[in-house]
This record gives sequence, structure tokens and C-alpha cells, in this order.
Amino acid sequence: MEDGGKAHTAIAGWACTTLCLVSYAAAFSQGASLSACTDMMPRHLRVHSSNNNYVTVHTNMSFYFPGDKVPVTVRSTRDYMGFMLQARKVSNNEIAGTFIFLPPGSKLLTCFEDGDTVTHSDKSLKRNLSFVWKAPDQPVGDIKFFISIVQSYFVYWAKIESAVVAQGGQN
Repeated sequence: MEDGGKAHTAIAGWACTTLCLVSYAAAFSQGASLSACTDMMPRHLRVHSSNNNYVTVHTNMSFYFPGDKVPVTVRSTRDYMGFMLQARKVSNNEIAGTFIFLPPGSKLLTCFEDGDTVTHSDKSLKRNLSFVWKAPDQPVGDIKFFISIVQSYFVYWAKIESAVVAQGGQN
């Protein structure tokens, strides 16, 4: 009888844990939470995060002018499910500009202004993505693009950064 009780308890524990994890995963399967806007950290159980990531974020432009449209490419050597992408001012780390072109499987998120952040809209596997960012009409200075990648519920990399994109025409 004792062994049967232990088995029942173990199965009940496993079922509860599985349901909890499924409900957490479902909560983020349609995009990052607004609670991640400031630090870009997934609100997942953290198991693995290192600087040895397999993702790069870059643009073919080394400078931009106010109002410019800047192509941004995210490349990966492995599939991932989720992401959050932002442009930030180098001077004070504030989010800047808006995204105007998104690939399938992504959507705009409003952290501080409409369309200032992009996140995934489903948990389909992603690898190489292209976006277009529109610089603010007023000068904001140099910027960097940052992306957080979620490979699985337990494995993610936060705030992978691009090279600096300088604002042109500054004195």
C-alpha cells in the first residue's frame, strides 16, 4: 500500500509540475510581457544564459539621420521560439524610434511609445529575421539595437547588442 501511495503522489506531483510549466509557457507563447520592457529579461525560470550565444543583430548602416528607415537583421545558427527587439539610445539607454516592417511570426509591442518594441506573436521556430526601424524625426544621438532570444522556456539570452549606429550630422 505504501508503494502505491508513493507512486500516486509522484504522478500527482509530475502532473502538477507539467500543468504549471505548460501554463507558464502558454502565457508567453504570443509575445513578451510588458514587464520585460525595461530590462528585456524573459520572465521564465532561468536555467541557461551565457555570453556564448549564437545570435547576432546588425544593420548594414553605420550611421543614420533623423527620420531614416534602418534595416535590422537578426541572424542565428539555431532555431529559437521567442524574442524581444528594441533600439536604445547609447547616451541613456532609453528606447528610441519605432519598427515599421516586421517579419511573419512577430508583432509590435508598446513599451513607452507605439511600436517601439517587437516581439514574437507565436512560438513557431525562427532563425533569420529582417525588420525596418524608423528613427525619430528629432535627433536622439547614437543608438544600438538589442535583442533577447528565447530558445526554449528554460534557455535564453538577454540583451544581445548590435554595433553602435551613429547619428549622422552631429557636431
